Amino acid sequence: MQDINKIKMIISDVDGVWTDGSIYKGFSSTENIELKKFSVSDGAAVALIREAGLKVALISGRKSAATESRASELKIQDIYNGTLNKIPPYEELKSKYTLSDDEIAYVGDDLIDIPIMEKVAFPIATNNASTSCKKVATYITKKNGGDGAFREAVEWILSEQGRLDSVIKSLQEKVKNQ
Repeated sequence: MQDINKIKMIISDVDGVWTDGSIYKGFSSTENIELKKFSVSDGAAVALIREAGLKVALISGRKSAATESRASELKIQDIYNGTLNKIPPYEELKSKYTLSDDEIAYVGDDLIDIPIMEKVAFPIATNNASTSCKKVATYITKKNGGDGAFREAVEWILSEQGRLDSVIKSLQEKVKNQ
């Protein structure tokens, strides 16, 4: 059994985890417009991750300006956008931060997430994930992607580490003192 206290990084897919997987397309005479709905709750999870001293990264199979914008807004520096084979960016992140598989959790929802989920210590699937994805997951969120599933995964990790309450309290103190 893996030790959840070793987790130093949480990596996540985007579409189907941070969003419900829907893509809204619009067109004007000069540009294509793409819209995605992101949960504010998942954005707050990034603050929890940082307060806990963990790293966060996104690896999305689909190239999307909306994903890049959301990652920028949340100051997520490690984003791989439009990467169907997620193993090379995963290996790059491990090397960059000198991490091993047993120090990483991954949140995914579909077939292209499985190769990483099979490597990490704690693979997490969203409630709306594919059956195949759920089969390799250590934890399956109660929430669907786009409805706070990423935050639930983060809170589950911190809770299992016995740190959720102290991380929330510390973050609340920082906000109060701003």
